Parts: sequence; structure tokens; C-alpha cells
Amino acid sequence: MRLVLAEDSVLLREGLIRLFEELGHRVVAATGDALGLVTAVDQHLPDVAVTDVRMPPGMADDGLRAAVAIRHQHPQVGVLVLSQWVEAAYARELLADGRGAVGYLLKDRVQDLEAVGQALTTIGEGGTVVDPEVIKQLLVSGGRAGSPLDRLTAREREVLALMAQGRSNVAIAEQLVVTYGAVEKHVASIFTKLDLAASPDDHRRVLAVLAYLQGGR
Repeated sequence: MRLVLAEDSVLLREGLIRLFEELGHRVVAATGDALGLVTAVDQHLPDVAVTDVRMPPGMADDGLRAAVAIRHQHPQVGVLVLSQWVEAAYARELLADGRGAVGYLLKDRVQDLEAVGQALTTIGEGGTVVDPEVIKQLLVSGGRAGSPLDRLTAREREVLALMAQGRSNVAIAEQLVVTYGAVEKHVASIFTKLDLAASPDDHRRVLAVLAYLQGGR
């Protein structure tokens, strides 16, 4: 895939370029600030834009703001946001339009080539990836009282948590040691209980993950 990368640390930026190239991707542009990211995406229209959250010029959530802008301006471009912190609100904001092709990973995850490679593949195919540590924090917090997630069984919550990590039904079946058919039934039940009717305009898998993240507020 063709990637555009934004990271203000020169050393980390160079390291990420080598990592992505080792995974077989091509970094067509790399920049050190959020404005440069938007410009590079406008010019190159990559498959995926990769950015940190805290970026110049403001060193607040400029990278996240740029990622959201890219999703509005170039719907065909996937977005992977890397963060130093566990912050479910960032993941919620990225998924808010319900379109998929988006991921939120902690920077520590870049040491795992397999995880990063799978995340890029999932995003490139229109799926979603949320860092397992974010999911863990949501499970610990227990979610909001009265959330639609209260309708789900314990097993359905497990399935939904793995969906949020970008796992396919096949991968979920392998991890939970159940049949593929059982996972399909759980996913169908999740859609029903979360009132996610089939629609050509919506990605129900993405919307289910978004509902899961909203349940942690």
C-alpha cells in the first residue's frame, strides 16, 4: 500500500518508514506536522494516512484533527492514528462517521510487526482496528449504566471486543475456540440487540464497534 506518514520526532519517523517498508508498503511522503499531513494527502492520495495525535503546530490533538479532516475530504483514504496514551474518546471520534477504514493504536504496538501489518491490511480493506489496551480499559470501566451493551451476553461482549480489534470472524472463532458458524450467530445477535439493521449506506461492524466505545464513556 501507499502510505503518507506524519510524526514530529525525526528518529521515530525514520524508524516508522523502515518498519512500513519492511512490511512491504511504500511511504510516498513523510512530514513532521499536521498541516503537512493534510497537504501530503491532498497531493498523493495514499491508501492510508498514518499520524500521531499530538503534532505541531499546536502540540495538542492536531494530528487527530487532521485525521478527521482527511476522512471528510478524502473518504477513500484510510487513517491510522498512533497515540502515546489510552484514550477511547480519540477512537470514538475517528469512528464517528461509521465508515470504517480507520484504526487507533498505541505507539508501543509498533514494535509488533505482525500487529501493525494486520492493522494496515484491515484498514486498507475498509475495516476498523482499536488497540487492545483501549478495549481492556473499557472492560475495566464496565461501561455506562443503561447502555445498549447491557443487552449483550458475556460471550457477545467478547466477540464485540475482538471485532473492535479488527479481527475477522475466522480469527475470532480461532481465538475463542468455537465454530465459524457460532461466531456468525453471535455477530448477527449483536447487530440485532444494538438495533443495527442492514443498510447499503452503513457498515454495521463499524457501527457496532462505535457503540462499544460509546458504552465506555
